[in-house]
Amino acid sequence: MLIRVYLLIIVRFFDLDENQIPTKIKTDKTRNILFFAAAATTAIAGIIHIILGIPSDNQNMQILFVIGGIIQILWVIPMIRKWGNIWYFVGIGGTIVFIAIWAITRIPENPIIGRGGRVSDNGMLVEAFQIAFVAITIVILAYEKRKLSVKIDD
Repeated sequence: MLIRVYLLIIVRFFDLDENQIPTKIKTDKTRNILFFAAAATTAIAGIIHIILGIPSDNQNMQILFVIGGIIQILWVIPMIRKWGNIWYFVGIGGTIVFIAIWAITRIPENPIIGRGGRVSDNGMLVEAFQIAFVAITIVILAYEKRKLSVKIDD
């Protein structure tokens, strides 16, 4: 009902034909679930980053984890509000950078910390949520592209 009210306001504002508004609007539940799942995975990864970063003795790691965690938590907004493909690509890119930093720092004699870091349960948990975010967001992009191509064909 609320969506219909918004549509009526838009119709009046743009002086459109009122008969063109559908009487029953179908919500795309699969699409919504994907967006909420992506938002949840990035938020959980961000929360864990903050939890791991605050008690750290290494100030560089603390800054990276806390700021990165805050950004991941704030990235819930573009996902839930469905801001568009550019935002999704930036989210994927930033998350892949986090995954790459984690993977590189696990290699012995790596260029970042000079030694191989340990693989902890918390680290694996964060990586699992980050990989899930990337996968779900790629599915969202494919879904949006398919939806757009169906509209063009009609």
